Amino acid sequence: MIAEEALVKELKQESTQAKAFEVLVNTYKERLYWHIRRIVLNHDDADDVLQNTFIKVYRNIGGFKGESKLYSWMYRIATNEALTFLKQKSKKMGISDEALKISLVENLQSDVYFEGDKIQLKLQKALATLPDKQKLVFTMKYFQEMKYDEISEVLETSVGALKASYHLAVKKIQTHLTTN
Repeated sequence: MIAEEALVKELKQESTQAKAFEVLVNTYKERLYWHIRRIVLNHDDADDVLQNTFIKVYRNIGGFKGESKLYSWMYRIATNEALTFLKQKSKKMGISDEALKISLVENLQSDVYFEGDKIQLKLQKALATLPDKQKLVFTMKYFQEMKYDEISEVLETSVGALKASYHLAVKKIQTHLTTN
């Protein structure tokens, strides 16, 4: 894999930008897709958000200062794009964010791309009850096995706050799973 600094440099130069962007997409598309998918739950929506994410990365790479890892910067963009997408979707449908989350989980069963069993479905229902921040922290830590310092860089939140969010999320999920 190409070194991140070299890739960023190539992305910022017009003569190497197209090839470097292709490398960037091929390197990160799967990880970003699954990150987005865990937020929006629907395959087609995740594809749309992923495309929007890469468009934003392409348009804004010139402003990337390297203060964080490229990967963290892109995850932050993907997270914001996914959350914005959900807010817009709930607004278009004329329902609350919570009602949309519940609807998305219920639609998972009919999603041909969803490979989970009843337990996975119960977990998704429990996750739908969490505030966005707790859900993000939980999915990044539990499903993506990210370290707290990586999550901290993506969400721009202290490690202590992330640990507290994760702990609260786990408690709420346990409660939801044992009472439903």
